[in-house]
Amino acid sequence: MPIVDAQVHIWAANTPERPWPEEQIVKPHRPEPFSKDNLLEEMNAAGVQRAVLVTPMWEGFRNDLVLEAAQAHPDQFAVMGRFEPELPASRGQMATWREQVGMLGLRLVLRHPPFRPILSEGLADWLWAEAEQAGVPIMLLVDSAQLKFIDQIAERHPGLKLVVDHLCISGDDKDEEAFKDLDMLLAVAKRPNIAVKATSLPQFTSDNYPYTRIHPYLRRIYDAFGPKRIFWGSDLSHLYHVPCSYSQVVTMFTEEMSWLTEEDKNWIMGHAICEWLGWQ
Repeated sequence: MPIVDAQVHIWAANTPERPWPEEQIVKPHRPEPFSKDNLLEEMNAAGVQRAVLVTPMWEGFRNDLVLEAAQAHPDQFAVMGRFEPELPASRGQMATWREQVGMLGLRLVLRHPPFRPILSEGLADWLWAEAEQAGVPIMLLVDSAQLKFIDQIAERHPGLKLVVDHLCISGDDKDEEAFKDLDMLLAVAKRPNIAVKATSLPQFTSDNYPYTRIHPYLRRIYDAFGPKRIFWGSDLSHLYHVPCSYSQVVTMFTEEMSWLTEEDKNWIMGHAICEWLGWQ
């Protein structure tokens, strides 16, 4: 069963030659840079064959590092790139977006205050149709209050493939509090063009491995979305302060959830996201 991580960040140091944006909304997950070579070492140890790379917010909207990694290791890495849809200069880019070697789609960060008007004021309304026409899938970091917009977008653009990041869990909430708005997420499962990323899960519980305290919520998500619209992932750098190994993030799904069939695991652990994103 090939295992594909649906989200990992890599980044380089903040240097004069390659500076980060001065205004930082999110701090780096780890004190030191995390390179493609660091990630490959971790993947080999955990038995993970592929990973979807996402530029972290502290590096801004540049995609150079992740694309370089995907181009150097095309069988192991591909990219969901950062993008600024609110800028006039961004219009018209979707037609050729996937022509960038290693690029599969977009990852939009929309839940933080500076970016919330992109949904609430319709600043990206042009993008949804353009991405749908070009076959560009979009990952979305949103909170539960923004799901109404995602539902509307999915209804208006049935050919646009959308992915809700981190099961729409926000902040530092744990256990029951982390899943307090789960019904709102389950409500959008009626849209066949919306999928979810089951990523960064150990940070959303106060439990120890195998994190059985959150298994009932995961079962409800499985019942609503099915295995072809749930994408396993680690968000590995975000687990730096969590007592959890990369291997445990894997075996949490492959060994500890009795309701998953072998076919389910094959979809959730990699086949589904490759099919959804068009990663051959």
